Amino acid sequence: MLTSILVISGLAAAFGLLLGYASIRFHVEGNPVADKLDGLLPQSQCGQCGFPGCRPFAEAVACGEAQINACPPGGEDTMIAMAEMLGVDPLPMGEDGGGEIETGIAVINEEECIGCTLCIKACPVDAILGATRQMHTVIASECTGCQLCIEPCPVDCITLESIEKTTETWSWALPGSPEDIADAAKAVKNHE
Repeated sequence: MLTSILVISGLAAAFGLLLGYASIRFHVEGNPVADKLDGLLPQSQCGQCGFPGCRPFAEAVACGEAQINACPPGGEDTMIAMAEMLGVDPLPMGEDGGGEIETGIAVINEEECIGCTLCIKACPVDAILGATRQMHTVIASECTGCQLCIEPCPVDCITLESIEKTTETWSWALPGSPEDIADAAKAVKNHE
């Protein structure tokens, strides 16, 4: 019994040393620009930018493969912060530069909801509560307005309500570092 414990401990130590050496020897540096861009993004993982999440979008922007104006949940504040960080001119919001993208909060008409759970599966930030054959509802403070829940709904009971501009939700473009601007934008988004 003591022999088997010593053998297992020796193997564990050998594998630990091997893994430690491999992590040092084969360490891959990340792209620091992509890391900073990813920190500016809202982390909604909605895919509206054409990428499967915020990190792949940040990597594409850092490599010059994507435009900075393709993140609807981040909105204009995030786009401006990205432009300042990269030292480029801000672009009009929208993939084709066609103006501001509609933002808001998803709302489920609870009387029409049939409880199919398709909206729950489509929501990238788990902002929808409900169960099979039960009414669903949206947690407004968690909703990023990505609109991914609207299309899968078979009874069209989900709409996007515009966010009303009030003295609590409205803000000036802030001077300062891109990180300060991104933090302010996230604070406003979280307050809604």
